[in-house]
Amino acid sequence: MVTSKKTPHSAGRRAELLATAAEVFAELGYNATTVRTIADRAGMLAGSLYYHFDSKESMADEILSAFLTDLWEGYQRIEETGAAPRATFEGLVTESFRQMERHRPAVVIYQKEARRLASQERFRYLADSQERFQKLWTRTLERGVADGSFRAGLDVPVAYRFVRDTVWVAAVWFRPEGRKSAAEIAEQYTSMVLDGIAT
Repeated sequence: MVTSKKTPHSAGRRAELLATAAEVFAELGYNATTVRTIADRAGMLAGSLYYHFDSKESMADEILSAFLTDLWEGYQRIEETGAAPRATFEGLVTESFRQMERHRPAVVIYQKEARRLASQERFRYLADSQERFQKLWTRTLERGVADGSFRAGLDVPVAYRFVRDTVWVAAVWFRPEGRKSAAEIAEQYTSMVLDGIAT
């Protein structure tokens, strides 16, 4: 099979199409989105889209894998610092919002579609990532309980679910161009989770 050589222009156009696809998947849902829908939104014929991607599965795969690669590189940097549990927790929340700022539509897709897509072999890595995510955050919370950073008797599984849902559901309303930056929102989140809202 002959493959065309990618030019800077075609690579840029490909990135634009992925960004458009991500917005459409996030807005309409994966199942309701067709290649034609994405092509229409991009202002091109559906057949022309196949010059860049062989299927909508390929587009979703690239969108989600790019987000998760960036997320895990960020998380790994935080873990490798060997910081205390509270600092690690704060770092993980901040990194989550940083990636949300960079990959907001992908986060929405991940939130809505990961469980369904993970049943397909191509997207098996989504289930692996969820398991890895749970282990990292649980490990951080358990370290905090052990060293006294977090209160004794903390129900770690419940705390993990609370933090996970509290952070990632923000992708539904967060906008990078909004009044507060990702770092400012992350600071508010960590303050409320770790210090509470009561006087």
